[in-house]
Amino acid sequence: MSGGEGLEHAGTNSMIDGKPELLVLRALKLGDLLVAVPALKALRRAFPEHRLRYAAQGWLSEALGLVGGYELLPTHGLDEPLAMEPGVVDVAVNLHGSGPESQGRIEALQARHTIGHRSQFRDGPPWRGELHERERWVRLLEWHGIEADPLDVQLNLPHVPSPVPGATVLHVGAAYGSRLWPAERFAAVAAALADAGHNIVFTGGNSEKERAVEVCSRAGLPPEAVLAGHLSLGEFAATIAAARLVISADTGAAHLASAYGTPSVVLFGPAPPEIWGPPPGPHVVLTKAELRLGDTFSGQPDPALLAVQVPDVLAAVRELGLF
Repeated sequence: MSGGEGLEHAGTNSMIDGKPELLVLRALKLGDLLVAVPALKALRRAFPEHRLRYAAQGWLSEALGLVGGYELLPTHGLDEPLAMEPGVVDVAVNLHGSGPESQGRIEALQARHTIGHRSQFRDGPPWRGELHERERWVRLLEWHGIEADPLDVQLNLPHVPSPVPGATVLHVGAAYGSRLWPAERFAAVAAALADAGHNIVFTGGNSEKERAVEVCSRAGLPPEAVLAGHLSLGEFAATIAAARLVISADTGAAHLASAYGTPSVVLFGPAPPEIWGPPPGPHVVLTKAELRLGDTFSGQPDPALLAVQVPDVLAAVRELGLF
């Protein structure tokens, strides 16, 4: 018998507006949200009568809307307690991790039912570090008696249209220096694809705009090709959904390409694609695993990423039938 027997009866306590509360904790970034989509959709199916909340940073609200059915509970990491009174939550789900910090935040909710990995507080499946992130959370739910499909990654289409339908998107930034492929290589790829007839655009957040401008200039492309810093999260998702091709590091852009089935070339550095890579589809992963240092927070590009050369990326685009 799994530890989740009786979950279907949850909800007799802890109601607000007539609905019992289900809270998912995953106070991380865009890519982390997107690899959790199969689990989030499974929870939505399993608890149709619940009010569903997702605890994460407020800027993810638009992206969460693409999953459907969840409200965002603004949460800045694990620095502060979750903004829910003890006893209000009926079902608490820890999709953040298995460490004492996330477990403590979940336990403080005093929920009627808790779904999480094995801990000092309760039973659950043991944490397995080698699992792909999509598989990890699906396995967690299945242990608790909830059916889930790790390939159920699709998102709803944004309510806004793409400003550049059919464009080839180069997402040249990343959260950490360890994932930054050299600007001159991105520029060489952009120039080659532009010569082959691709409509190139460069995406990114405000902090990545300067780098996007540099790559655009090096590639000899017009300044209006730089969309970095000019798109809302919804517009960014629409741009990826309607793109001809996406080339990026292991970032939210790559996960959006997976969610929309957009052909992509994903450059991996410190993170292993076995844990963070795309699902089956029109996606090519490039890395040199034997050189990986694996220091996510390093300011320098991981050797596994630096070993990927411009011809490798163009060959991958050719493999996708787009060059």
